[in-house]
Amino acid sequence: MSDAPFYIGLMTGTSLDGVDAALVDFSTVTPRLVAAQGRPLPQSLRTTLMQLQRSGNDELHLAAIAGNQLADCYAEAVLALLLRASVDPARVVAIGNHGQTVRHQPEAGYTLQLGNHARLAELTGISVVGDFRSRDVAAGGQGAPLVPAFHQAVFADPGRHRVIVNIGGIANLTDLPVRGDATGFDTGPGNVLLDAWIEQHQGQRYDLGGQWAASGQVREDLLDLLLAEPYFLLPAPKSTGRDLFHLRWLQSRLSGRSDAPQDVQATLAALTVRSIADAVLLQAPSVDEVYVCGGGAHNALLMHGLTAALPGVVVATTAALGVEPDWVEAYAFAWLAQRCVSRQPGNLAQVTGAKGPRILGAIWPA
Repeated sequence: MSDAPFYIGLMTGTSLDGVDAALVDFSTVTPRLVAAQGRPLPQSLRTTLMQLQRSGNDELHLAAIAGNQLADCYAEAVLALLLRASVDPARVVAIGNHGQTVRHQPEAGYTLQLGNHARLAELTGISVVGDFRSRDVAAGGQGAPLVPAFHQAVFADPGRHRVIVNIGGIANLTDLPVRGDATGFDTGPGNVLLDAWIEQHQGQRYDLGGQWAASGQVREDLLDLLLAEPYFLLPAPKSTGRDLFHLRWLQSRLSGRSDAPQDVQATLAALTVRSIADAVLLQAPSVDEVYVCGGGAHNALLMHGLTAALPGVVVATTAALGVEPDWVEAYAFAWLAQRCVSRQPGNLAQVTGAKGPRILGAIWPA
């Protein structure tokens, strides 16, 4: 293992809850997750990143400063992970840094993730691969989701029809049929609305285990109103983010209503479950197994809801496949960094809608 080609993947997702870092060994045919850990983002930085989700005063300056602060957080996460794993930084080929998405507008020809990759390379002494999504968008794609190629490489089974569901701020699925191409798309809100609503009403970052949602009643008329969002009916390839699903989107649909806050939370949980389950059944009606990763894998209400909505289908977390659900996306960006360095495509054109396979990412050498 002394000569193992290590890569590190970094991810700060739509939920803005922290930095996930994964150390991956690529010395074998199937890469091996060696160590992983998470670090919270400072509240001041999280607040700034939330503000940057929409236009405001002096946003170019604020975005640049936030990118520097993110790079500092990423460097701390990388060095702490290497210390924990007793791995010298010199043994790491590259860091795959997704960065923090603040705009995702593929229909306008761009997607923007903050994170000063040059600063991260300088602070760690390790080469950095970043800006993974832009090349796919330049090739006519959505730039998302990018994880299906990784899911196919690591989780596919030749004898079982599997679907991998990531429930982060936004939820996405990867269909891994026994025969045929892997496909995938963003299904809609995962935790983004649940987190925003409980933070507004309870002052909490997230609904632990879905307990607050479980205390309410699903309002079916409100659920129907939320499901009427045109995005859900769009054909794939498609992707979405906070640009569409945000607190203002929800509040516009609550206008004139007087639902109890906990009932709204219960209905938002039902929205996440229904939009995922409907997408699974439409995309993969013969599915055998659904494996969930991301923060939503820890929400018992969501997991029970998916189990009930998908009768006869095995529903579990990716821990059953050997990867804890918290680390799948960071693991994926280590994999994408390795693909870039070795000049191999990282996208699936049938997923993103790009004109064809593309090498994703740009490299900031150490």
